[in-house]
Amino acid sequence: MRNTDRKRILITGGAGFLGSHLCERLLAEGHDVLCVDNFFTGTKDNVAHLLGNPRFELLRHDVTFPLYVEMDEIYNLACPASPVHYQHDPVQTTKTSVHGAINMLGLAKRVRAKIFQASTSEVYGDPQVHPQRENYWGHVNPIGFRSCYDEGKRCAETLFFDYYRQHRLRIKVARIFNTYGPRMHPNDGRVVSNFIVQALKNEPITVYGDGSQSRSFCYVDDMIDGFIRLMDSPDDFTGPVNLGNPTEFTIEELSKRVIALTGSKSKLVYKPLPSDDPVQRQPDISLARTKLGWESTVALEQGLVKTIAYFEGLFRSVR
Repeated sequence: MRNTDRKRILITGGAGFLGSHLCERLLAEGHDVLCVDNFFTGTKDNVAHLLGNPRFELLRHDVTFPLYVEMDEIYNLACPASPVHYQHDPVQTTKTSVHGAINMLGLAKRVRAKIFQASTSEVYGDPQVHPQRENYWGHVNPIGFRSCYDEGKRCAETLFFDYYRQHRLRIKVARIFNTYGPRMHPNDGRVVSNFIVQALKNEPITVYGDGSQSRSFCYVDDMIDGFIRLMDSPDDFTGPVNLGNPTEFTIEELSKRVIALTGSKSKLVYKPLPSDDPVQRQPDISLARTKLGWESTVALEQGLVKTIAYFEGLFRSVR
C-alpha cells in the first residue's frame, strides 16, 4: 500500500466480537488502527494476536469521555450488544450509545473524519412489518427492559443525522442484524453462542417461547465486508442500511442444527419468552445490494461449523 492510501482508523469497541474482526481486516489492508475499548464486554484476548503489529495500537478508554486523537476514519462500535450485558447496567448502556456518539461525532467534526455508526436491527423493535426495510420507523417500547439499548441506538442515529445536516459531517449508518462467529462471548446470552455452549456441554438447550420465532443469522466475515463497503461508498450515501442475512430460520430450527453439528446429547427445554423479545427479525437488504453490491455469502451451516470449532478450542484451553 502507498503511504497516500494508508488511513489512520479509530475503532471504538475494537476489542469486542465485531471490533476485533474489523481491526484484523483493516490491518490486513495496510491501515494504521487505533483500537479503543474499556473492556466491559470486549477482551484483550480478542486482539492479543495483533499487539505485535507496528500499525496497531490498543487504548483502554471509555467513549462516554472525550478522546483527542488525529484520525481519518472512525468506526463507532462501542456498546454492549447482548441483552445479558446491556441490561446489567442499563443506564451506562444508554450513556455509551448517546454520550459515546456525541463524543465520537465531536471528534469527527474536529478532525473532519468520516464516521461509521454501528446501529442495530433493534431500532425496529418488535416489528409489525416483515421483512424490515430502512424506511420502517419501528415498533419500540420506550420504557421496557430492552429500551436502554433500543432507544440508545435510535438516539445515536438521530445525532448522526443531525451532525450530517447541521455540520455536513460524512456519516455512514449500518443497521446490524444477528451476527455470529468466532470470538463471540460464551456468556453473552445470544442465541447462537447459548446453543453452542449448551450443546458442547451436553446441557439442556434453552429455547424461549415455543421456538417458532424467527431470526436471520449473518456470519461475521460477511458483516465486516459490509462495514468496509459502506465506509468506502460515496459520501452522498449515508445509510441507514440494513446489513444481515435475509435467509430466515426459526429458533427451533437453529437449535436442531447445532445439536446435529456438535453431535450433542442435549435436549430442548422451553421457557417463557422474555419481555419485548421480537417474534420476527429479517432484513430486507435490497439497498445494500443496490448501493454496496453486498450480500451475505456464508451459509448458516458453514458458519456454524467455524463457530463451533472456535468454542471447542476455547473450552480445551481452559481445561
